[in-house]
Amino acid sequence: MKWEGDSKVRCIAAASILAKVARDKLMNYYSKKYDKYGFDKHVGYGTREHRSKIIKYGYCDIHRKSYSLKELI
Repeated sequence: MKWEGDSKVRCIAAASILAKVARDKLMNYYSKKYDKYGFDKHVGYGTREHRSKIIKYGYCDIHRKSYSLKELI
């Protein structure tokens, strides 16, 4: 089932925007604290760049440990 609440309910759309803006600000903060990881560019999404930084530097304090590095390759 595909959820389409953003396109049907204004308050859901507004909440999505607020969450995205808050996440981007948080990732910008973390990009300064953990400057090796490039959080300001990929904002924590599992991009190829992000995965390569984890492989190179290991996990930092904010990474979820539920993903193993083997799965990132």
